[in-house]
Amino acid sequence: MSDLRIGLVGLGTIARAQHLPAIEATAGMVLTDVASRNAQAEGVANHPDVDALLAAGGVDAVSLCTPPQGRFEQAMSVLRANRHLMLEKPPGATLSELELLAAEAKSRGLTIFATWHSREAAAVDACRDWLAGRTLHRTHIDWAEDVRKWHPGQQWIWQAGGLGVFDPGINALSILTAVLPAPARMVGAELHVPSNCQTPIAADLMMDAGHPVTARLDWRQQGADIWQIRFETDAGTAILSEGGARLTIDGSEMQSGGNREYARLYARFGDLVARGDSDFDLAPLRLVADAFMNGRIHAAPEFQD
Repeated sequence: MSDLRIGLVGLGTIARAQHLPAIEATAGMVLTDVASRNAQAEGVANHPDVDALLAAGGVDAVSLCTPPQGRFEQAMSVLRANRHLMLEKPPGATLSELELLAAEAKSRGLTIFATWHSREAAAVDACRDWLAGRTLHRTHIDWAEDVRKWHPGQQWIWQAGGLGVFDPGINALSILTAVLPAPARMVGAELHVPSNCQTPIAADLMMDAGHPVTARLDWRQQGADIWQIRFETDAGTAILSEGGARLTIDGSEMQSGGNREYARLYARFGDLVARGDSDFDLAPLRLVADAFMNGRIHAAPEFQD
């Protein structure tokens, strides 16, 4: 079989740091085209936008790495051009638009893949397997980082649809929904929104999954990042830390590993295309939407980047 020809739309920090090397490292896959308004990649065909990329006719599949606002039109263009589609997290701005994309892909027999890179962290599968069959008493997410470090000058995250602190927080929710034995539902949320923004800089979440699940999401962290989920069970306490890369049980390390999240995503995308299948789990985004629907807004100080 010939290599799957990939077109990458959006050439920002994540695309350069994660997507480009992951595509290069994935057997049976080659990057042939890039679409970006402000940047170009070496060794490939460059285009100003997704429509120009599709018109060139040189790709079998497209990976969208653009902000969620406005992505629906780009994604629908890809599908209507009969190209397979991979979506960086979050896959879109609303659940209703994503349902339309899923229906379009199905009607055309195309692969559509909503990616959740944190689910591919080294210790997530081991954590899921360990939790299976155990009784959970309490789960707590602690996800805190400095927005100025990870999103300097990026205004889209503060606009409607940009998710605010849920942009990193959805990574924790993607792990949660992958490892818990039972589905979680959002019971309540406290959303702290700066006076000059439309999305929260911090959030406290209350969920239920047959046991209490709480979360602290904070973009005001000073010092080291905290990406940790603590599971208290009848057989001990499991802590999934470092964004899912390390699992300890009662203080003893059970699993750890390096970052191969995006390489695993692209390998899975290639497999899905080869099998004529899709993976479009929206559970993490649904929890975020429920937090916005069910959350109480608290005024926070004006944010200055």
